[in-house]
Amino acid sequence: MRVALVENTKVTHHGQVGVALHEAGAVIDLYRPFAQGVLPRLGSYDALVVFGGEQNARDDASHPYLPRLADHMAQAAQDGVAVLGICLGSQIFARGLGAQNHIGTAPEFGWCALGKMGEDGMFAALPAQFRAFQWHSDTFTLPQGATALAQGGRALVQAFRFGRAGYGTQFHFEANRAVVADWAHRFPDLIAGMDPEWAQSYRAQEAAHGAEADAAGLALARAWVAMI
Repeated sequence: MRVALVENTKVTHHGQVGVALHEAGAVIDLYRPFAQGVLPRLGSYDALVVFGGEQNARDDASHPYLPRLADHMAQAAQDGVAVLGICLGSQIFARGLGAQNHIGTAPEFGWCALGKMGEDGMFAALPAQFRAFQWHSDTFTLPQGATALAQGGRALVQAFRFGRAGYGTQFHFEANRAVVADWAHRFPDLIAGMDPEWAQSYRAQEAAHGAEADAAGLALARAWVAMI
């Protein structure tokens, strides 16, 4: 299978999604439109993944590719192609599907408790309550025709499905403990702005919730890859 990965920032970790794709023997095509302005061509891949970034989903002035990416994700999902948007990726996907983006209204950070809604195929292997890492300030409304899949915290929509295999997750299920550790090393000032107590509580939170979140994230990644 050929999978197009779209990165929206210089430091992008594929994490558990990368693990599941490599397990499946996927061929990866990497796109960085924030630097090059180039997006994959519709029909050139079997699946599309759009990762997070520091911009918001409506930052068209500084990131003029965003409207095109939003429309591209929506069209791919409408065509029945497997699409996955994570954090900013989910916000861009929701935009393409006609939802409203709410900027700066829902800050969440750390390993957060979430509850799944129903027994959707991607979420079937998860318990009713699970943990995932969050790092965002924005949220969005549920797109028309989409199904809400997870709830909890401040964000209006934590996960949704559109069509056969189009998924958006506000939470970073790809972020395993190694990814979080690298974020903590690279971005201490940004993290302190989200959680002033993080430096003191990080190791305790990791010990309490990291393994659970890693397991949930890999289960989600494998389930989505199986739908490709």
